[in-house]
Amino acid sequence: MAATAEAARHRVVAAAAALRGERNAMESSSLWGVLGQASNVAQLVGVDALGLVSMVAQAALAARRHRDACRRLGQHAELVGGLLRELELAELMRREATRRPLEQLQGALRRCYALATACQEDGGYLHRLLLGARMADELRAAQHEIDMYIRLIPLIALVDSSSNHRDKAMDGAATAIKYSSNRHIRFPARVSGFTEIHVQGDTKLCNAGEQPLGTVYLQEQKILDIEELVELCTRTEESCPGFSKFDFSQIVHATDNFSENSNIGRGGFATVYKGQLPNGLVVAIKRLDECAVNFDFNNELQLARVQHNNLVKLLGWCIHGKERILVYEFADRGSLQHYIFDKMRKSLLDWPQRVNIIKGVAEGLVYLHKLSMLWIVHRDLKPDNILLDYNMNPKISDFGSSSSLSSEVAEEHTRRVVGTSGFKAPEYASRGVYSVKTDVFSFGVLVLVIISGRKNSILYKQRDAIGDLVRDAWHMWRDGRLHELVDPSLGNVYELDQIIRCTQVALLCTQEDPTVRPTMPDVAAMLSSGSVILLDDPKKPSELSNEVEKGGDETSTCMDQSSQTIDITITSSAPVSTRVRIIIDQEII
Repeated sequence: MAATAEAARHRVVAAAAALRGERNAMESSSLWGVLGQASNVAQLVGVDALGLVSMVAQAALAARRHRDACRRLGQHAELVGGLLRELELAELMRREATRRPLEQLQGALRRCYALATACQEDGGYLHRLLLGARMADELRAAQHEIDMYIRLIPLIALVDSSSNHRDKAMDGAATAIKYSSNRHIRFPARVSGFTEIHVQGDTKLCNAGEQPLGTVYLQEQKILDIEELVELCTRTEESCPGFSKFDFSQIVHATDNFSENSNIGRGGFATVYKGQLPNGLVVAIKRLDECAVNFDFNNELQLARVQHNNLVKLLGWCIHGKERILVYEFADRGSLQHYIFDKMRKSLLDWPQRVNIIKGVAEGLVYLHKLSMLWIVHRDLKPDNILLDYNMNPKISDFGSSSSLSSEVAEEHTRRVVGTSGFKAPEYASRGVYSVKTDVFSFGVLVLVIISGRKNSILYKQRDAIGDLVRDAWHMWRDGRLHELVDPSLGNVYELDQIIRCTQVALLCTQEDPTVRPTMPDVAAMLSSGSVILLDDPKKPSELSNEVEKGGDETSTCMDQSSQTIDITITSSAPVSTRVRIIIDQEII
């Protein structure tokens, strides 16, 4: 078994060596020398990888030349950042096998920053030097190098997992590509000609018995059929009052031709712009990337079928050539994320406003789970997906991960676990089981976040299933110390009785056993003003473990290491796009 970890290390070293060779070739060019001087790249040596990702993304947005290429480079750097946030970088940097490729990644990001910064210059000697195809070639090479790390980082995670669990490591950590015919080939050391690579989602790494780790499933599918999509939107328009078609010219005018000044956000599959329609209505315009997958668009269309004050309203659609656009009502105050975790802005949220947000989100979920009769599970409830209108009323948004059930008591399974660490219910994160109780758990965490202003970190190394915030809140509730949980920015201006009630409801929502969690209608009733409902005592969270348990059925236990389910869409000028999913697979138990 120990050979598995060593084999994985060798693969990381080999992949890193290939990257190092490409890097040395680029550094040998005089262009890189000039860029290094122009951007003072040496000054960035002390900046860690996540800091560099942020700097690359910001520099790419400010580029004046080669703007499209810089934007793609920034987007791909952000994908790498998303993967890095799921790893314990401090631990990995202490290990020889994983430290070296991460140091090389930092070097690649510094070079990307140099390129993006150089593209901000309008004239002068540097501008003349970089004219023509040379700069475009360098940007493509930099993007290719970053894309290599998108494939390498999951393998680094495997090395980390193998090192921690030598006795449980399974053979087959080598990454392979599996076609539908069950033929396997090695993942190529170099891939060229791709114009877009997108990564989404994450899941918890589980021991899958005899399943090989690191299997990559590759399937080919047609690029989204625009005619079928137009037909779908037209049918939705006919059956959903208030959902209408917009002309592309209206969209272009509203966003000032998709100008950077109108850009208010960017996700894995779309860019969001603020725009004003001819009638004066301010809207949010989501422009999907060409490689956005079918189900994301279709799931978003569910919003057209539901109407509630605490759900963001989907106003219309526009399809023009390859452009796929959705138009939403605009939330003036942005997302809850921008307030609750910001040291300056969180003071703008007083306790009455926080209670109003908690109750509003609860009412929105009651509608989704029951009153809509569609039994919609959001599956990614978190502060970033709670928008606030001018009066700080909450609106649940981003239904790209949502799913409609057959009834309010239905339970379904998936091998594609989406969502955000710290907010995913234990049964969903570990086994892919989801129901309306999945959202109940996420809501409970959200309430604790709103009360405390803290994040909920999952302690994977100690077999944690619910997070440190939930665990701390339970102990404070039991000991009568809930004043210690309250966000310090609130000072003493809050109602302790409300704090106690909201916290106890949140702890009931975050019970590890989904069968004992309340439903959202019950939650809303418990939170209502003047409620006299007696609350049950939440059960004590399971004890943390400092080591992997011995014995038992190891095929059904989850490793104490967070990892990824990574969907990569690679599109080119060919008539088909390739969907590659890097999965640390799991058994449905």
